[in-house]
Amino acid sequence: MNVLIVKLGATGDVVRTTPLLHRLSGSVTWITAAKNGVFLEGLADNLRHFSWEARARALDIPYDLAINLEDTLEVAQFLKSVRPAEIFGAYADSSKNLCYNDNSKCWFDLSLISSHGRQEADRLKLLNRQSYQELIFSGLGFDFAGETYLLPEPIETGLSGDVAIAVDTGPIWPMKRWAYYGELIRRLEDKGLIVNVLPKRSSLLEHLDDVRNHCCLVGGDSLPMHLALGTDTRCVTLFMCTSPWEIYDYGIQKKLVSPLLKEFFYKRGYDKRATTAINVDEVFNAVMTQLEATVPAATHATIQ
Repeated sequence: MNVLIVKLGATGDVVRTTPLLHRLSGSVTWITAAKNGVFLEGLADNLRHFSWEARARALDIPYDLAINLEDTLEVAQFLKSVRPAEIFGAYADSSKNLCYNDNSKCWFDLSLISSHGRQEADRLKLLNRQSYQELIFSGLGFDFAGETYLLPEPIETGLSGDVAIAVDTGPIWPMKRWAYYGELIRRLEDKGLIVNVLPKRSSLLEHLDDVRNHCCLVGGDSLPMHLALGTDTRCVTLFMCTSPWEIYDYGIQKKLVSPLLKEFFYKRGYDKRATTAINVDEVFNAVMTQLEATVPAATHATIQ
């Protein structure tokens, strides 16, 4: 069976789609954004990948199934040249309207192209209690059983410590950036802990190494969180405006959910109240609990 996956970005969304590779047999071709190719290199013997710019190279074989997890007309139009036997996800109808098929509605009903409209899609997303993996797996006829992320070998950086702080959130979701990282860092360092704010790196594989070399990651719903989940690194994740339920915690994540989540749910603007709704004590205590879980009982006194 030849399978085509189209998942371009964001990078964290590409990473959280890799558990599918545990279940897809035969040949798998993945089209992604050029910068994300490093996260797919060498993941599986049956996987090849191309950038979106080089997508024509994927047309060398016929496909039994195309899994399109993008919601743009440009990608849907590309599938017309692929001519897969079956499509999961978004496609363009004869009138060039963006649609999605019934087997993928569990995910796309909650999306920007929901047939129910944006307001109802957000309402359904707020009510949803299944993780991204559970939604995608079930639509494809699989039972999600905690299949892990697949990640490549990182590039060593030498940065390590007790706690990594992921401050950056990008321009699209400014309310993901918590207001009190500075105070949290001071309190953790007062305990004698080594705390590093994750730096910008020239390679995403260096970023991966930075995350895995710490006992605990603190940050919002972003790429470092997915890298922590994929490297078995405990994390404390703050959810101010996005769904905590779509993230599968793999037993190593503590989710702190804003009491104002409903008010700011999937809002892309900025309101200071969203970034200050989770207090420092709650985050500090969660981090200390996660650190205690990473060390033998005899050394607990060191971090208490």
